[in-house]
Amino acid sequence: MALEQEPEVLLAQKLAANERTVRTKAFKKLRKYVRSRSQVPGGGFTEEELLKVWKGLFYCLWMQDKPLLQEELSEQISGLLHSFQNTNTQLLYVETFLQTVKREWNGIDRLRMDKFFQLVRFVFRQVFETLKRNDWEESLCGRVLQLISAQLLDGSAPSGLLLHVLDLYLTELGLVGAEQLTADQNLSFIEPFCRTAAKTKDRVLLQAICSSVFGQIVEQAPFAVVDLLKELKTQQGEEPDSGQASEGEESPQSSAPSNSKVKTPKDKKTSSLKASKKEKLDEDEEEDDKLLDDDLDLADDEDVGPVLQFNFGAVADRLFQLASKTNTATHNRTKLYKLVKTFRDLSEGVFPQDEGPEAVSTDEDDDEFRSRRKRKKKQRRGEEAEDTPPKRKKEEAAEEGRFRVHFLSEFISSQASFLQRKGSSHFTVKGKESDVWTKKITRQQSSGSRTAAPS
Repeated sequence: MALEQEPEVLLAQKLAANERTVRTKAFKKLRKYVRSRSQVPGGGFTEEELLKVWKGLFYCLWMQDKPLLQEELSEQISGLLHSFQNTNTQLLYVETFLQTVKREWNGIDRLRMDKFFQLVRFVFRQVFETLKRNDWEESLCGRVLQLISAQLLDGSAPSGLLLHVLDLYLTELGLVGAEQLTADQNLSFIEPFCRTAAKTKDRVLLQAICSSVFGQIVEQAPFAVVDLLKELKTQQGEEPDSGQASEGEESPQSSAPSNSKVKTPKDKKTSSLKASKKEKLDEDEEEDDKLLDDDLDLADDEDVGPVLQFNFGAVADRLFQLASKTNTATHNRTKLYKLVKTFRDLSEGVFPQDEGPEAVSTDEDDDEFRSRRKRKKKQRRGEEAEDTPPKRKKEEAAEEGRFRVHFLSEFISSQASFLQRKGSSHFTVKGKESDVWTKKITRQQSSGSRTAAPS
């Protein structure tokens, strides 16, 4: 009698089937099974069971073709998180997902990598959506951050997966909670990355955290300020025009006594000066309002999406606190201190300046730079030649002469051995003339006399 298989195993096998209809029916059954089981008291899933479920879900997406269908399936798989009625099971679902992706990541080929990138993004989006539905409860947020640190930032995650998570983390968090999260809550969400940047020995990971997390905060700082200005402007616009009405009521009263008084030339001068100053102040305020409106319009033109608000001074203090510890490596401390300086400047209203178009190098600039380098090299060589003392120059010249003599002697000896093999046994290197050359001369003379005899 065959043993009955577990429902998770049967569902996983059908989820990984070749036919799309079979996979679709299996996913619907899985959703119903998750809802019905999680509603029963004590009916939660174990880690082993969810790993089997995720094995089937992973290969369900593996078998899916066509980008639109892949996106739909990724949304369904990530949305399955809300079918679990228990918070502990929801966190276990996310944990087993990260374990499955870490295990299978290196086996994903380049043609299927994009859809798994998309799945990771959608799962993180639904995790933040779950936190939003729970009103960003501090204890639940802490458990999620602890899960991310344990599964991704402990050094066991593949580099590609980790770098992708760093790229999408703040973007997805902003899409879900930019309107509700405060600056202190946002600081708590980047706390794991601050700690990892201080203690990691992986320089690639450190650079990725600095560029993807902290670099994104710095890049979005101007837009965060614009959002604050918009909020202030809306708050000012909501106030009633009671001030103008009161001024209008006071104006006839104030004008009545002024008409009764006779104005002297001094009063006329002072009133004209006050009026001119007031006009200048009004013009300055109008210019400031125009500039502010232009900045707001430019910010609207550049669609960067929702922006998270950060207290830059608090971020700088936290990074400085971690960097100043004795167990922090020198390389990490240097990187963090640079970030501290940047965030200090942002807290004081000083934004880092981007390179303008004139700072971009062209081919002509590169050619000039190369020629400049060549000139500098020549100058250095000339300076080195001038700096050498005369005694050293004599030694170098003598050494060069010895080398030439040695080379000539080697050449003559090689020529002598070659001529000896040709038949001359009386060749002497030291002599000025040899029998070989005398024989050649006599042969030429005899041949010349033979040719001249008939004439």
